[in-house]
Amino acid sequence: MKKHDKLKLEVESKSINEGFARAAVAAFAARLDPSMDELGDLKTAVSEAVTNCIVHAYPDSIGMIQILCRAFEDAIEIRVRDHGRGIPDIAKAREPLYTTGGEDRSGMGFTVMESFMDELRVRSRPGAGTTVTMTKRIRSRK
Repeated sequence: MKKHDKLKLEVESKSINEGFARAAVAAFAARLDPSMDELGDLKTAVSEAVTNCIVHAYPDSIGMIQILCRAFEDAIEIRVRDHGRGIPDIAKAREPLYTTGGEDRSGMGFTVMESFMDELRVRSRPGAGTTVTMTKRIRSRK
């Protein structure tokens, strides 16, 4: 895959920035001419990843969320990174319905990301933060 362009974005872990991050990534992805369904998938996955940072990485403070998007000829890669609490057990965290966020959280964030993207990788270390890398092939491209 030949890389064409990239977008770097850094926002505070505030709820208001979830929508901004989602819109910025969607605007960047538009250069690949995705279908409305593909664009919706990207927006949903980014929303889940950023919300995870806000809720789980920085539950009692405001931290920074870094987003890196790389456009390829027929795909987009999105990396969402925080420097928060980290995930002690990634396999457990990726199980549907598992949450550390209390009753008001569904525990479906990673499941949603995985279902809307073609590839999902999660790296984390307790106390050092988490990096979620998602790739979506744009099938509408010819």
